[in-house]
Amino acid sequence: MSKSLPKRSEDYSLWYNELVKRAGLAENSAVRGCMVIKPYGYAIWEKMQRQLDDMFKRTGHQNAYFPLFVPKSLFEAEEKNAEGFAKECAVVTHYRLQNDPDRPGKLRVDPNAKLEEELIVRPTSEAIIWSTYKGWIQSYRDLPLLINQWANVVRWEMRTRLFLRTAEFLWQEGHTAHATAEEAVAETRQMLEVYAQFAEEWMALPVVKGVKTENERFAGALDTYCIEGLMQDGKALQAGTSHFLGQNFAKAFDVQFTNKEGQLEHVWGTSWGVSTRLMGALIMSHSDDEGLVLPPKLAPIQVVIVPIYKTGQLEELTERIRPMQMGLIERGISVKFDDRDTERPGYKFAEWELKGVPIRIAVGMRDLDNGTVEVARRDTKEKMNLPLADIVNTVDQLLTDIQTNIYQRALKFRETHTTRVDTYEEFKQALEGEGGFVVAHWDGTSETEERIKEETKATIRCIALNEPEEDGICILTGKPSSRRVYFARAY
Repeated sequence: MSKSLPKRSEDYSLWYNELVKRAGLAENSAVRGCMVIKPYGYAIWEKMQRQLDDMFKRTGHQNAYFPLFVPKSLFEAEEKNAEGFAKECAVVTHYRLQNDPDRPGKLRVDPNAKLEEELIVRPTSEAIIWSTYKGWIQSYRDLPLLINQWANVVRWEMRTRLFLRTAEFLWQEGHTAHATAEEAVAETRQMLEVYAQFAEEWMALPVVKGVKTENERFAGALDTYCIEGLMQDGKALQAGTSHFLGQNFAKAFDVQFTNKEGQLEHVWGTSWGVSTRLMGALIMSHSDDEGLVLPPKLAPIQVVIVPIYKTGQLEELTERIRPMQMGLIERGISVKFDDRDTERPGYKFAEWELKGVPIRIAVGMRDLDNGTVEVARRDTKEKMNLPLADIVNTVDQLLTDIQTNIYQRALKFRETHTTRVDTYEEFKQALEGEGGFVVAHWDGTSETEERIKEETKATIRCIALNEPEEDGICILTGKPSSRRVYFARAY
């Protein structure tokens, strides 16, 4: 089962790809660059989606749905946004197929069915949504408008990797309109906090909150806020972004409102999103050479019960186990009772370890007679014989402990892989060592940022919100710098 997984230390990329496939999360599809998310992987995404959706609704947002296709004229209305995504767009040019007269039984594009205007398969939905908002917003009474959409998008990637970078992926995108810049900035910051809370409390992933540089900013935004996580190979991964759009899209699509004084103004906008890339972050930040390590809050199966029995004992053992099973379910714990008679217990143990189930309970007749069960933790691989009488309370507490432990372990990893440097030589040494975040002074220019990227493949992940101002000199140019920024090589 998991024994043949590649080692992280030997080939991290191969380990990741194999784990995604063997754990039953996703696989490559017949469509180049696209993936099939399998039931076990989709179950994790559903739990993410459910929790995030609840958090969005608690902050006053409503769900809606907008078209997959965006007319080219709408897409190019906001020039920076169109330019930023132009090279990644899939374009629909025709609307009909016909039988191919030169190849019997085959089809071709009908040359007479060319669209008058090409349709862009959405790489992001600002254009179609803001063109719609023009008809929804007339007065200050219509604001704020707080909309979220769960959807798929297409960005034509040349090099793909399951969950991390695929031509089509799933995500949510929030799009809000406000009467003032201050309200829009507050919304942008609020959603950044929502993402950070979700990452840390549910994914057990510590994140750095910050602002992107102009080079890394979302096309069409005035500011892009982000959360950055650190993976076990020392590379950073952008886990979510929240954009202050200013009035760029409102002006591009003439979205105006009458204020309380009766004057016309353009609204202020935001957009924010996370995607199935979070699945990649979840895998790479916690898992080990034996398989997935899932935080209990996102595990589709939190407890697996494996009966240990001899021929003819399964029915009786099942009946004796049922009170424990039902007690766990009634506590809100998701339980799998693995009574398959086609596999031996050792195979089952390896399978559920590979799939990252947080707690495994092995129980046989002798255990029940002794009033105990064997409990194994996936995060520490610790095995314990625990009293059956209080097993529901014990397991409930163990799940909390595992969630905390996984987070603390990831936090310790980040802390030991965050290096503060003062010279370019130290900077390069840190990157070539164990990698991670390298915190250094930068002179604030795009030219310096690009040169560092070209020479080291490290980018500025963010200007961290909690990084204090500090006079210093840029590691590359020696020019004055007012604060340090977070660099890393990244996915």
